[in-house]
Amino acid sequence: MNRLLLHKAAKPVLFLLCLWPFARLLVGALTNSLGANPAEALVRGTGDWTLRMLLFTLAVTPLRQATGWHALARMRRMLGLFTFFYAMWHFLAFAWLDMGFDPAAIVKDIGKRPFILVGSTALLLMLPLAATSFNAAIRRLGAARWQRLHQLIYIIAPLGILHFFWMRAGKRLYGEVALYAVILALLLGWRLLRRLRASARASASASRNTRGANPGSAG
Repeated sequence: MNRLLLHKAAKPVLFLLCLWPFARLLVGALTNSLGANPAEALVRGTGDWTLRMLLFTLAVTPLRQATGWHALARMRRMLGLFTFFYAMWHFLAFAWLDMGFDPAAIVKDIGKRPFILVGSTALLLMLPLAATSFNAAIRRLGAARWQRLHQLIYIIAPLGILHFFWMRAGKRLYGEVALYAVILALLLGWRLLRRLRASARASASASRNTRGANPGSAG
């Protein structure tokens, strides 16, 4: 699998796969085949794919660690940027199709409806991640600062789930929300478990080193 992931065609194929949902929505809009409410279909469709891309991005590290497919790390940046791509289109679809690009109406609606406020906050937090998703930014910030900055994804993801939950709460449609929430919990739980295990191993190693340095302390 690593050989396939390292193939020069792997990234172009992933790019096309990530772009495919947007292409379907665009063709549907141009051919008027998105159903009775095309505006809602575009807003919901781009929102759904934002959340899916976010979960795909978060799944890279656990899948790489569990399978040994280390070349998956090459795909994480593209998945993260497509998350931002769909999030921007989600917001633009709302701003255009629901609000007519009226800044005053957009600001008023963000303040009035909590789920839009939460979604807008998540989008704003994505901006520095998208802006620094390049090698030059990593060199400029330094690896440690860059990693701390990109930990914002652990705030963005729960905000995305909360945004989706509040949006569906009006119609009492919780099935898909629960599915995404469980997937997110598993992805974050995997990270927490590995961190706790690493911390326990480090503590045990430090304890052994201390005992080795003080052989007479036990007696």
